[in-house]
Amino acid sequence: MIRRPTHSFRPALLALFVASLFPVAGSAQSDPVNLTAVFRSSGVDVADLQVYQINGIVLIRGTSADKGKAENAGIVATKLGYPRVANLIGLSGAIKDVDIVRFAEGSLVRQPALEGCKFYIASVNGVVRVGGSVYREIQKDVAVDLLRKIGGVKEVRSTLKVL
Repeated sequence: MIRRPTHSFRPALLALFVASLFPVAGSAQSDPVNLTAVFRSSGVDVADLQVYQINGIVLIRGTSADKGKAENAGIVATKLGYPRVANLIGLSGAIKDVDIVRFAEGSLVRQPALEGCKFYIASVNGVVRVGGSVYREIQKDVAVDLLRKIGGVKEVRSTLKVL
């Protein structure tokens, strides 16, 4: 007499096959590969340079005052054959005129000696122009001196009037 099993293995085999088609999430990640030395030897001159390849993407980090040097790192990555590049190099020391004006306005408003004075501030390439009105001659000097101390300011031109 031939015995037939009461349990069928087909559903279990089918479930095992379907499960094997989906990779485990952890196995999709690959270990980062440090490419910093390769980029340095290829002429990338950036402070605090760190270059890693993770899952086919090259991440470039560092700081530079020169925008051209920062852009060059991405060009080097492309020339080395990496199609997916994230150039995260930050520009240091580059202060925008908008930031100068914002900081200047805040500095003048917070100065108790200049309370009640009216100022108009503009900045182009670090040259700050300040206009408006003050009550005493010394307030003009205080305002101009404050503006000169702001980072990124190359020159201060004043047209302040004493009321």
